[in-house]
Amino acid sequence: MDEQSLLRTLTKVVTTLTAREIPFTVSGGCAVYARGGPPSDHDVDVFLKEEDVPAARAALVAEGMRPEDPPEDWLSKVWDGDVLVDLIFRPNYRAVTDETLSRSDVMRVGPTMAPVLNGTDIMVDKLLVLDAHRCDFAPLLHIARDLREQVDWERVAKETGESPYAQAFLTLLDSLDVVELEGTA
Repeated sequence: MDEQSLLRTLTKVVTTLTAREIPFTVSGGCAVYARGGPPSDHDVDVFLKEEDVPAARAALVAEGMRPEDPPEDWLSKVWDGDVLVDLIFRPNYRAVTDETLSRSDVMRVGPTMAPVLNGTDIMVDKLLVLDAHRCDFAPLLHIARDLREQVDWERVAKETGESPYAQAFLTLLDSLDVVELEGTA
């Protein structure tokens, strides 16, 4: 997927949800990109509260996107041509709340201005995905280096403390002097 197609779809999503006054925040790879990380090449992710998903989905379908009913119970999906948009309301089985949305910053993402998930929440989300089947630290190292000054690493360690994969990654960051964490080394 090319960067321009993703940014075009992101702009359409932001414009539509903002016009309908549906609270959301840009998340995933587009949020990483907005905060100075590598460009996203996969899809457009937005976080929103579960009760806002039906209105968001209907608004995006009214703008020409086609809905998809995924088997997962934590998101909804729509397609803008070949670009997938994930409407995520329970990332890693943690509900998106008003507090989650309030921690976002309005930033430029390509041609649009949008609320963007903060660096700490991005890293928590990315680390909680790690498991025995998804344990590639290489892309996360780039993201951690690019976002390191925007992240409360102690909060990340606390919120991901139950994940041995996240803890291993944080130990690696500390050992490489990417970040300095209390209680490691």
